[in-house]
Amino acid sequence: MPVENTKSLKIAIAQINCIVGDMRANAEKILQYALNAQTAGASLLIAPELALCGYPPEDLLFREDFNHACELELVRLAAQIKNITLVVGHPHQHDGKLYNAASIIENGQVQATYHKQILPNYSVFDEERYFKAGDTPLVWSHEGIRLGILICADGWEVGPALKAKQAGAEFLLTLNASPYHIDKLETRYEVIASRAKETGLPILYANMVGGQDELVFDGASFVLNHQGKVTQQLPSFTEALEIIEITNGDPVPANITPKASLEESVYEALKLGLADYVNKNGFPGVVLGLSGGIDSALTLAIAVDALGAERVKVVLMSSEFTSSMSVDDAVEMANLVNVKYSKIPIKGLFEEFREALAPEFGDLPFDTTEENLQARIRGMLLMALSNKFGSIVLTTGNKSEMAVGYSTLYGDMAGGFSLLKDVPKTLVYRLADYRNSLGKIIPQRIITRAPSAELRANQTDQDSLPPYDILDAIMQAYVEEDMSRQAIIKLGFKEQDVNRVTNLIDRNEYKRRQAPVGVRITERGFGKDRRYPITCKLQFN
Repeated sequence: MPVENTKSLKIAIAQINCIVGDMRANAEKILQYALNAQTAGASLLIAPELALCGYPPEDLLFREDFNHACELELVRLAAQIKNITLVVGHPHQHDGKLYNAASIIENGQVQATYHKQILPNYSVFDEERYFKAGDTPLVWSHEGIRLGILICADGWEVGPALKAKQAGAEFLLTLNASPYHIDKLETRYEVIASRAKETGLPILYANMVGGQDELVFDGASFVLNHQGKVTQQLPSFTEALEIIEITNGDPVPANITPKASLEESVYEALKLGLADYVNKNGFPGVVLGLSGGIDSALTLAIAVDALGAERVKVVLMSSEFTSSMSVDDAVEMANLVNVKYSKIPIKGLFEEFREALAPEFGDLPFDTTEENLQARIRGMLLMALSNKFGSIVLTTGNKSEMAVGYSTLYGDMAGGFSLLKDVPKTLVYRLADYRNSLGKIIPQRIITRAPSAELRANQTDQDSLPPYDILDAIMQAYVEEDMSRQAIIKLGFKEQDVNRVTNLIDRNEYKRRQAPVGVRITERGFGKDRRYPITCKLQFN
């Protein structure tokens, strides 16, 4: 049971989208949320982990000028906080060490600062590279209730929460920058509920929202009572200011945003990741090649939903191997979403390249060289449009293709952002069906026809790859779960398929290193959280 306390308290959660390095803009946003929270009757506002500088700042934290700017902005922000208490995350230099910190600001000044105790150093996290760990709880009294602070990973282990309770905490506040992946919210519920049950204390979980390179922070902040039950759930993938009322030591049940389906949550993550990458980096829009295939169709759908049709341009670059069906479907979709499109046929360019190379190639047969040449011509055209008009090129390859190298360096991999980089092919189809359930914009034939790169006559993906349901299952086991080949075979997959797929995955790390950044939506993407050597000869099976 929570400590007997008849006091009533209103706390506000600032679920905000911060920009790494833009301390002034982040501080202005935090200040505005504080003013709005005060107007709404709250006496305390909780901002996310490292909200002042954005998360993750990575090696910016090694720069003295960066940390000094954070310190100056914290002082400037504090001077403007009146008639409300603010808890905000920021880097903190103390006695020659740097900490991941949260400060309590009251009456225009920083009153106390907490240092994060558990520094994650796995998956996408590298906090031990930058920060020293704190070891002391911070508990203070606010309007008669003793509140304890935790920062993100502090809530994933037992120690810091128990320390806070032993120091007299009656309610725990956690500041978070917890990135999204599929089913992450359920994991947070489970872990944070265990802290509530162990301590017998209610917990407020305030999370950041927004895209930062490959990471997407989904927000989805929530509140648990002392039994670990959800009493309030904020929406995902959007900024929000929510008031939490505490009466008799426990949060009063309030709005609980319904859980989204897997397809909806992934689609929203991709939208937010793309929008923030484009907007925060100042691109006027995006350009992509529209082939009439499922990957470019889904990429276009997400781009239009994220940015608006007026900021999206598509190019149809047909070759002698492009079917009339593909052209018709691409044109139909471009018209359905009302985007500008151009047609730049590549047949003539392809013939000129082949003619130029004929003295070198002689009588050698048509093979992947000529297939890749077509992809590179298309990539060159898209990059020329990007250079001329400033829009960033979206590549359209999916995770399955990235895994096995079914992509062309400097061809279909040429671009600035790989939206579907972490989306397996089977999930691509599910997302297309989901988007059409909201309003049909992807022609059904694009979804139902056999996938093909159309780089030679009568080509389909399955000419050289196992069916995607098999490929994706093997990829998940090998890449996301680190299972051995023998263990995967024991799951019931054919040895030939397992060896084929895993060999391709191992062999194509060099391509993935040269791929653009893309949104991470699984627990193990081809980015920060999977760091394999390029030069490597695996001998075990």
